[in-house]
Amino acid sequence: MAVTFYNLNSQAGVKKLDEYLLTRSYITGYQASKDDVTVYGAFQSAPSSEYVNVLRWYNHIDALLKRSGVTAEGKGVSISGFSPPCVEAPVSPPVTDAKAPAAEDDDDDIDLFGEETEEEKKAAEERAAAVKASGRKKESGKSSVLLDVKPWDDETDMKKLEEAVRSVQMEGLHWGVSKLVPVGYGIKKLQIMMTIVDDLVSVDTLIEEQLTSEPANEYIQSCDIVAFNKI
Repeated sequence: MAVTFYNLNSQAGVKKLDEYLLTRSYITGYQASKDDVTVYGAFQSAPSSEYVNVLRWYNHIDALLKRSGVTAEGKGVSISGFSPPCVEAPVSPPVTDAKAPAAEDDDDDIDLFGEETEEEKKAAEERAAAVKASGRKKESGKSSVLLDVKPWDDETDMKKLEEAVRSVQMEGLHWGVSKLVPVGYGIKKLQIMMTIVDDLVSVDTLIEEQLTSEPANEYIQSCDIVAFNKI
């Protein structure tokens, strides 16, 4: 399913993208793809820090392009330079006892500028209430994630760094195998696998609020997502 973004060099366009990336690490799918490169290329410069989700995504894609490039095919994305114009509907002659034919749904594109109607909002609230009342949890998928965890310098104790990583525990998170990989100038980085329950763990939140925040940031300089795959 292709995704459509409008005027990414306007505040309205970037705000919509920021909302879109609130629950996503990439434009489409679970790893960086050519769709990310397409949207990245639509920016004339790095987005404002006001748009936290967009800036986090932009910096990650920028780092990938500088380091190894992005080759995975995406699901399709299109960029429009302007917001969709408002077109006044033409006046039609009255029709007796007949309903206007419903417009065909276009499932190929998602318009991020679309507004929910009151009926849609009410229906969504009713569905949420029904799920809550039933006490049943939605079946959630799992993902396998490979992280690069980098120290501050060659004097960082890598054993304590790994202990700091594994000390982060939460429901739906399981740490797997790890290894040290030479970076250069005597510095090594930690590569570590983890398995997450998608509905319970946000990788971006894990990195920003746990791994690169106190007390772990005493040893950890930065974290990058190397691979993100659905299980």
